[in-house]
Amino acid sequence: MSALHAVFGQPISHSRSPAIHAAFGQAEGIALQYRTIETGVDSFPAALQAFFEEGGRGANVTLPLKEAAFALCGSHGTAARRAGAVNTLVWQQDHWHGENTDGSGLVRDLTSRHGLDLRGCRVLLLGAGGAARGVAPALLDAGITELVVANRTPARADTLVDALGEPGRAVSAYWEALNEQGDFEIIINATSAARSDTPPPKLSLGLVNSRTSAVDLNYGAAAVPFLSWARAAGCRKQIDGLGMLVEQAAAAFHLWHGRHPDTDPVYAQLRTQTG
Repeated sequence: MSALHAVFGQPISHSRSPAIHAAFGQAEGIALQYRTIETGVDSFPAALQAFFEEGGRGANVTLPLKEAAFALCGSHGTAARRAGAVNTLVWQQDHWHGENTDGSGLVRDLTSRHGLDLRGCRVLLLGAGGAARGVAPALLDAGITELVVANRTPARADTLVDALGEPGRAVSAYWEALNEQGDFEIIINATSAARSDTPPPKLSLGLVNSRTSAVDLNYGAAAVPFLSWARAAGCRKQIDGLGMLVEQAAAAFHLWHGRHPDTDPVYAQLRTQTG
């Protein structure tokens, strides 16, 4: 009997996760069912319980549910605990165990696929929600010198920085005063502004130097506005979140099935489809 898995989020119909995990399962000879389940924060606990009652024992979680998923877990992995956000659920005996594979997935994509050396880099992280929380600890672990977190609600940026526990290396900044922060080697967009009706404030060209790479954790149409700005600003590389999506999915697959699939064929196929 095939295993039952799902990805929860809102919106979720655009998700590539079912295709990714189907490809992983086929390559590894593992039969599985993987579906999308759309739910908001308020209805998420009931939706997760219904999924469990159907036989679900492993799931992914995306916007806007990563922090809510953290609260529903009876135990957490180190990455999830540091992030305060969960993107992968694993049933363990009598409770959901929460992991966060976003950060490791991003670092693996940036270093292995795109050839970036994160060591010594000054990084600007735009956003302080579940996506930003997921990647921030892994960026620090990868050896960056400084992480500046900016969010339209400054208190959320302050909360994330406090949770990271890296005074001096992780600091918050007002979005409106980013032009006072100097330039960065990496600028990461972890906001969901392109999926909403409210665009983020415009970014200064002074944030960019000759080595700057721009990374959007979104992919497809949602990544177009930020990466268009990055191209116009002269960023050396413009990278969307498709590779991170594949790498974090592979890490989740390993947690569920004990095997880490080859990600390159799946990434190549999705890149051909996405452009």
